[in-house]
Amino acid sequence: MEKIPVYFMPGLAASSTIFERIQLPEDIFSMFFLDWFIPLEKETLEEYAFRMTKQVKHENPVLIGVSFGGVLVQEMSKVISVRKTIIISSVKTNMEFPKRMKFAKTTKAYKLLPTGLVKNIEVLAKYAYGENVTQRLKLYQKYLSVREKSYLDWSLETIIFWNRTIADENVVQIHGDADKVFPFKNICNCIVVKGGTHIMILNKYKWFNENLPKIILNE
Repeated sequence: MEKIPVYFMPGLAASSTIFERIQLPEDIFSMFFLDWFIPLEKETLEEYAFRMTKQVKHENPVLIGVSFGGVLVQEMSKVISVRKTIIISSVKTNMEFPKRMKFAKTTKAYKLLPTGLVKNIEVLAKYAYGENVTQRLKLYQKYLSVREKSYLDWSLETIIFWNRTIADENVVQIHGDADKVFPFKNICNCIVVKGGTHIMILNKYKWFNENLPKIILNE
């Protein structure tokens, strides 16, 4: 039996190491990991998605994307034939955006974010106070690998101006009911992970290891 190729796309600025705890049965699936590259100047999301599909070396793969990676794999699935598109902690359309993202689009407030500071996250970590902040910065240090200002500026503007208003009915959406980035109240027709936050791919990996195979195979 030929194995099913499954490609994983991480979230904004994250590396594919966020999937390090995800395990699929090796006799059924082959796992492949995509990583962000620096966008070209004024590159559209559609153009970027087309370039990313060149990293996919198998026909009819499963695409799995987290957060902004979920937006990207939906655009990729418009370019290539896929077996299934699965998004995690993400949105199917801009109608599922929180109010603050809609506000940022209208006011262009996202342009005021100090994206250049991400390059110096180790410096920020030294000045972190409180266990929660320190722990969060440790996660950022480990998993946020794409820190170029040009990429971050492009990503923020690209997702805020994502123009999809009608959901692709074939997209499978997995969402946590405690997600604060994309609040659950705005999400419809999804597979719910109880207690799942925006980073549930890291701390709810046991749920994914148990359920992803069945979701991919539609069991």
